Amino acid sequence: MEFYINGELIDVTLENEKNIGDVLKSFEITCEQNKLATIAIKIDGNIVSAQDFDITAAKPLKPETKFEMTVISENDVTVSLNSLVQPFESILEEIKEIPLHLQKGEDAQAHKTITALADIIDQFCHAATYTALFPETFQSLKVDEKTLGEFFEDFSSVLEDFKNALENKDTITIGDLAEYEICPRITGITEALKKLK
Repeated sequence: MEFYINGELIDVTLENEKNIGDVLKSFEITCEQNKLATIAIKIDGNIVSAQDFDITAAKPLKPETKFEMTVISENDVTVSLNSLVQPFESILEEIKEIPLHLQKGEDAQAHKTITALADIIDQFCHAATYTALFPETFQSLKVDEKTLGEFFEDFSSVLEDFKNALENKDTITIGDLAEYEICPRITGITEALKKLK
């Protein structure tokens, strides 16, 4: 049996594991003890989806069975979220300048800021999805007293309005949304992330 974790071959000693599910169960217990979570499983080169899990788990263990596990640690999630504090703080002032850039015909500068904002929000969403794997640690992570789910639900409608205003080149609405809706929420995210340290 070959066992890889994040691409690295690991020396594993079998105890009484008879099938693939037994090995996965033992591995999951080890992950929990070490504040790790499995985010992807490959058996013999095939990705194991949630639908296929039970069928794959029931298969007998063979000497040539190859396990490839992708794991993430609680610390990885914290580091990833903390790394966004500075970019969020940096972009706050730039967001406030978007309407001014558009009024001056500096569309390229405005779009550069909007693209950067979209990238940072995307990174935050990606990192935030992993917080659900470690509920005990991240359940206290709230943005403006909202859970991450509630915050994203609220923020997505603001971003949709912002996108529509940009498409319509409505500089007044863009300015209002940037200053009164987006900036306060970015500040909220930043403050929430700072509490993680």
